[in-house]
Amino acid sequence: MGVVISLEDGKQRDASVKPLVASTRADMERVNQLILSKAGSDVAMIPEVANHLISSGGKRLRPMLTLASATMFGYTGEHHVKLATSVEFMHTATLLHDDVVDESDLRRGRSTARMIWGNQASVLVGDFLLGQAFRMMVEVGSLEALDVLSTAASVIAEGEVLQLSVAKNMETTEDDYLAVIKSKTAALFSAACEVGPIIAGVSKAERNALRSYGMNLGLAFQLIDDVLDYGGSAHDLGKNVGDDFREGKITLPVVLAYRRGTESERAFWRDAIEGGNSDEQALEKAKGLIAKYGSLKDTTARAEHYASIARDALAPLPDTEEKAALLEVIAFCVNRAS
Repeated sequence: MGVVISLEDGKQRDASVKPLVASTRADMERVNQLILSKAGSDVAMIPEVANHLISSGGKRLRPMLTLASATMFGYTGEHHVKLATSVEFMHTATLLHDDVVDESDLRRGRSTARMIWGNQASVLVGDFLLGQAFRMMVEVGSLEALDVLSTAASVIAEGEVLQLSVAKNMETTEDDYLAVIKSKTAALFSAACEVGPIIAGVSKAERNALRSYGMNLGLAFQLIDDVLDYGGSAHDLGKNVGDDFREGKITLPVVLAYRRGTESERAFWRDAIEGGNSDEQALEKAKGLIAKYGSLKDTTARAEHYASIARDALAPLPDTEEKAALLEVIAFCVNRAS
């Protein structure tokens, strides 16, 4: 297949994530080789579709989190490489599926796989990657790690369905929104961080610390993504700015602006989100209302709140190179909106 996967594409150049890149570099080379191997198939379309997304850059935070969360406890075996690859395949599969559900045409600055090969191929290759992920989990032989990652897979799917059920509904509450992002995004961050201490054989308290770190890091990460959809650029976001608005997704900036708005402003939101009248003119008005009510600032503050919880979760753990790197990642996730 011959696809070269860079460890430092895009946002990886940010100084706050460089320590994680450095501390996991050798293991990530092995992860990348395993990705290439396990994405292979005699069915030519499978590696073509998979590699289109795999080779498109991206942060690859999740597998690096798995590697660091194992080696920070002195783990020296091989299983963390397979688990990190499993985590990346799970993430890639969800992106392939998400782009079909959301009818997205841009991902990481490139045409989505569905735009090139169609919806059916995108869904089926996503299924293939999930199958490969679970095969690697079984090879590791840890029922606890398998339980954590398989549970995450179910929770992610539940989050997708929950998001579908509240889409285009302006009565969606802040709690509804948080339930969606906890399932859709934070669950995999949490699982990625928890399986490291599991295979390292450390205490329940240390395992819980990494799980909490991952969960709250994931919440902060998604909140900033939602800020960028209204206040960023396609280059920063890796997709079209305003995609959430056009797709009728209810995110925290929208919830806050709607709740704080006048009746006529609420009518605009209902017409745009529920009625589908979400052209460029409507997007600009939405941005104006979000700015008027400080929704991006308050959403960023919420992200910083979860970032603080993630930071506190690591506080009791011994100081290591990996711990320092994980702390820096928190700043990376939040500062993307700066």
